[in-house]
Amino acid sequence: MSRIGRLPVTIPAGVQVNIDGSEVQVRGPKGELKRSFSPLVSISMEGDQLLVQRSSDEPTARALHGTTRALIQNMVTGVSSGFTTILEIDGVGYRAEMDGKNLVLYVGYSHPVVVEPPAGITFDVDTKTRQVKVMGFDKEQLGQLCANIRKIRPPEPYKGKGIHYLGEKIRRKAGKSGKAKK
Repeated sequence: MSRIGRLPVTIPAGVQVNIDGSEVQVRGPKGELKRSFSPLVSISMEGDQLLVQRSSDEPTARALHGTTRALIQNMVTGVSSGFTTILEIDGVGYRAEMDGKNLVLYVGYSHPVVVEPPAGITFDVDTKTRQVKVMGFDKEQLGQLCANIRKIRPPEPYKGKGIHYLGEKIRRKAGKSGKAKK
């Protein structure tokens, strides 16, 4: 049995969970999330805990067991405390600013790049450290938005200029060497 799938999902105070067959709806102080899961796994509620059990030992059911539990845990964590991802901007003249709710990036193009946040996601910019904090309650949507922002100017391997995650290790290449003297 999956070690992750066996763990119960504890529901904190202030979070409501509704289970309708294979559909789970989670409502909390940060927002509301709804998701349908495979019928190969069953989701039940016992007290203040959610349990995920699989119907058989088929490979597809085994694969979905831990995944379903992890997705439900992310939904509960998201609506109760939310998620935060920090992006760093490196490069001479590269910077980020806020324009209302929108994020404006100046990353070496002839024009500024404006990123509009989807519903449920907010930006916070620290101009001194050149960090962009992306906050939201839907982990999947947050991760995709951060990947799209990073894709605007990915870090290049020679000087490391670009947008990268906080703590991300950038593979560096050696620059070209000078001519050998004769």
